[in-house]
Amino acid sequence: MSEQQQFDINVVGMGLGGLATLSKPHQHYLQTATLIAGTPRLLAQMPTTYPAQQLLLNDLYRDLGRVDQAWQAGAKVVILASGDPLFFGVGRLLLKQFPPERLVFHPHLSSVQLAFSRLRVPWQDAQLVSVHGRDLEPLRRLCQQGVSKIAVLTDPINSPSAIAALLAQLHLPHTYKIWVCENLGGEIEQVTQWTLNQLQTQTFASLSVVVLLRQAQSPNPEITDLPCLGLPDDLFLSFPDRPGLITKREIRVAILGELGLQPGQTIWDIGAGTGSVAIEMARLVPDGQIWAIEKTAMGIMLIEQNCQRLGVQNVQAIAGSAPQAFQALPPPDRVFIGGSGGHLTEILTQSWSALLPQGKLVAAFATFEHLTTAWQWCEQQNLQAQLLQLNVARSLPFSGLHRLTPLNPVTLLSVAKQ
Repeated sequence: MSEQQQFDINVVGMGLGGLATLSKPHQHYLQTATLIAGTPRLLAQMPTTYPAQQLLLNDLYRDLGRVDQAWQAGAKVVILASGDPLFFGVGRLLLKQFPPERLVFHPHLSSVQLAFSRLRVPWQDAQLVSVHGRDLEPLRRLCQQGVSKIAVLTDPINSPSAIAALLAQLHLPHTYKIWVCENLGGEIEQVTQWTLNQLQTQTFASLSVVVLLRQAQSPNPEITDLPCLGLPDDLFLSFPDRPGLITKREIRVAILGELGLQPGQTIWDIGAGTGSVAIEMARLVPDGQIWAIEKTAMGIMLIEQNCQRLGVQNVQAIAGSAPQAFQALPPPDRVFIGGSGGHLTEILTQSWSALLPQGKLVAAFATFEHLTTAWQWCEQQNLQAQLLQLNVARSLPFSGLHRLTPLNPVTLLSVAKQ
């Protein structure tokens, strides 16, 4: 049969409600087909009165070749798919197997559409990710970026419980409300909200959608339950548009070690961001005075909020750019530089000049350029600097197992004043 005589291939999406959910035109395609191909679950819903031969799609690459042969021979082919065939479905493979112009897609409602409709939440701004037979890595990145709405297609290995385990191990500086939506469109739907701890111990249907909605603010922690050193990252409120922009716990602990803090000291934290390092200093030296210098209004607000929620009273947030903001500050015993705003050389020069004898300056760098600038400044001042490079990795779930995922490397430069 020539290409001009070949019938189009109709790809019909179905929901869990089966044949009854299809429109009359879509049912007509099935009634007049000579070959219907689909998974066992989908073919099981076809009436025995339909005249078409049925072909099970168990091994897609092999069985789609058989569908192709039948179509080339003149069969009127309908391929059944779940939901929307072009949404993480079989449509991608069909476009490789058949001429795209001969494929006609008839999508059903996708599980993600159904999930958000059940939650009564607009989803035009949602990020969609499938971990069905895939890695959890894309989901990890979205969560660390603080994406506000995420819908996740799961599988038996990357289940809702595995997603909860991932969230628990990420120690995010923000929280998500979590819903698991099971068997959407079927007779027995389950749409349930879970806490992170509850979710890790539950089992769910294999056809599940997890919806994550980021919350504006995490609840205040119990002060008496906090560790003396190394506060978890998720305790700190962070920038809404950059929730991952925080000095991580392992790096904070190393910074405190390099600073060698002593009781009653005056400390400058330059480029304080959310105040995570300043707050760790303040809790370690409760009789000291920490001046947290931050140029952004959002940063100043976060420093004050984090101090309040973590029970810290000896941090003073200073709104302004360094080094201009140094003028009204008392001379420091210790200086930590976490950000420079493009004025690193001036900040080094003026903070070193203000630093008291026997004082110490520590700076953290994530780029070669800034580290090189600081090292060259030390050489010009005839100062003996020490470098400490930190390469930290945390364990995260991966396909039912665990692997180490690295944080961004950070180099600490330390120099002491005689």
